[in-house]
Amino acid sequence: MTTSAHPLPAAPSGAWRRSLFDWAFAAIVVALGGWAFHAHGASMDVYERGILAAAVPSIIALAWFWGPIRVLLLLSGLATWGTMTLYMRATDDYGADLAQADKVFWLKYFLSSQSAILWMSVLFFMSTIFYWLGVFSKGVTGARLGSRIAWAGVFMALIGTFVRWFESHQIAPDIGHIPVSNLYEVFVLFSWMTTLFWLYYEDRFAKAGQSLMALGAFVMLVVSAAVGFLLWYALERGASEIQPLVPALQSWWMKLHVPANFIGYGTFAMSAMVAFAYLVKSHATETRWWKLAPLWLIGVALCFEPLVFRAKPGAEQAMSSYWAVYFGIAAVIVAAILGARRKLAAQLPDFAVLDDVMYKAIAVGFAFFTIATILGAFWAAEAWGGYWSWDPKETWALIVWLNYAAWLHMRLMKGLRGTFAAWWALGGLLVTSFAFLGVNMFLSGLHSYGQL
Repeated sequence: MTTSAHPLPAAPSGAWRRSLFDWAFAAIVVALGGWAFHAHGASMDVYERGILAAAVPSIIALAWFWGPIRVLLLLSGLATWGTMTLYMRATDDYGADLAQADKVFWLKYFLSSQSAILWMSVLFFMSTIFYWLGVFSKGVTGARLGSRIAWAGVFMALIGTFVRWFESHQIAPDIGHIPVSNLYEVFVLFSWMTTLFWLYYEDRFAKAGQSLMALGAFVMLVVSAAVGFLLWYALERGASEIQPLVPALQSWWMKLHVPANFIGYGTFAMSAMVAFAYLVKSHATETRWWKLAPLWLIGVALCFEPLVFRAKPGAEQAMSSYWAVYFGIAAVIVAAILGARRKLAAQLPDFAVLDDVMYKAIAVGFAFFTIATILGAFWAAEAWGGYWSWDPKETWALIVWLNYAAWLHMRLMKGLRGTFAAWWALGGLLVTSFAFLGVNMFLSGLHSYGQL
């Protein structure tokens, strides 16, 4: 078995040789965890206490493993605390006045959950644009700005997520829940998790002497596509409103199963966009249109939503104008990328680097998707009395798992590399997209509470 040509840099020797900032961060996390136990422990069950107890060392370990996340977590925590203070300023009783979201300037325009998520959406669109400007200008300024804007988008996404969690508990005690319960909330989760994983790889490979800035333009396209769906779902379906949990979701398993699942979805999507970049680079000198057509078709097929998100029954038009524009933009972007393939090929990293990033993303996604599937089986046993029922969602989750298990097996045992591996990874996103969205559109079963 061969080893990676461009491994990530090893962690510094001496795990306990940490900076003062590291230890200060750890002390803050421990103190906040202790305060949470003291203030809210009585209202937690044994599982929630266990999750909180595990979260404290996990956050510390994550921050020590990757330094930049310390500042992100501290700033988003402070901003969330400030937002909670603004909400609670208007009442003398314990609790918050959610009507303040329409009255207080900072809440109305920046820090309420809906405002923060809208800012996240704008920033991710801007990040994508600046990444591409950096690619076509053949400079690093635009790409670096795109990377920094992506960090800002993750920051606003975390504020929106944490504040939405707080807001849900202020509506009523039995409504409060972690915001991963419907498509609106999980698309927010998908967007910032995918971006954060990309920023991690960008940073780690940069430290190993490999610039991935041009690759960020491709990865942020899938994030922008997700944001496009998110905005439609919020505006057209009113999904941004906080709703009570359906009975099947009233379980502490949701706090573990859904985030683990979306680490898998996010890294699989990232690997697919890296694979797309690989194929663009490998087709740089191709002039025969029938050789390029499959790449264009599969790129457009990933934006299949307009074919199924039709206007409401009785409407005159078969497709809403939003999705017609969405579909048209997607087709033009894919065509433009293929048209500029020679210029893009010169900006993209070497094939070995692209292959390595693709492999590492799939490996991380597969690990977390496996954990999520196991957790989902335990949740199913608690909710429905059986670990596995061949529900459509479960069946397609198994298909996704088998697809990437086969990819990794071929990579590790047979040395799978190159164009075929890239096609497989890109096609894998079609399978994953159907498991994520298609099942909700076309099939019914125990998971039908997630229908569009």
